[in-house]
Amino acid sequence: MILNGVLANSAAVGLGSLLGVFFKNRFNKKIIDTVMNGMGLCVLYVGISGSLKGKNILVVIAAIAIGGIIGEIIDIDDKLRKFGVAMEIKFSSDKDKKESLVDGFLNSTMVVCVGAMAIVGSLQSGLIGNHEVLYAKAFIDLFVVLAMSATMGIGVFFSAFMILFYEGAIVLFAGIISPFLSAVVIDEITCAGSLVIMAIGLNILGITKIKVANLSLAPFIPILIYLFI
Repeated sequence: MILNGVLANSAAVGLGSLLGVFFKNRFNKKIIDTVMNGMGLCVLYVGISGSLKGKNILVVIAAIAIGGIIGEIIDIDDKLRKFGVAMEIKFSSDKDKKESLVDGFLNSTMVVCVGAMAIVGSLQSGLIGNHEVLYAKAFIDLFVVLAMSATMGIGVFFSAFMILFYEGAIVLFAGIISPFLSAVVIDEITCAGSLVIMAIGLNILGITKIKVANLSLAPFIPILIYLFI
């Protein structure tokens, strides 16, 4: 089945989130705060590592700038927050609301959706029915969201639905996207996406309050840029 990899990744995110919430109630606030800071550092490390793959700094700068402009015009952050608030009202208790279901949802969605593995893995699933990359990503995401939900709460769970939509769309449109993805383009996609992941890490650490969702289109901009250079 063409969506097997996507379904496995989405299921892994959902399972990891529920396990994290289960363990969350067994730790005190000091432990949770320490783990959350550690999680922020790990996300920052992942972002820094991937950002080093970029070869053309001008392309990356343009990708972040153009992606940010489009994201602000559309206001992706606001739309995702409204979705998160709707989920918060429907599913969370008063205690959960204080812990901000929305922030957990937004941060985890960006972490699991932004990155080369999500794009390349989905393309392989759609084009040749090879789900290995998405299966590997599912295993990684399981532990990433487990740690995130243990510190951020049940909001992380709803990123499972976003990854289903995001990766599923790429799988279904793989035939259209793939001719434009050379090795160079993938490197710049990885770099731009990793810079966005770095922003997530800084937010988790409380250093910044960047509207990361409004930068989420940046990894796709190198595809457009390389059509004209």
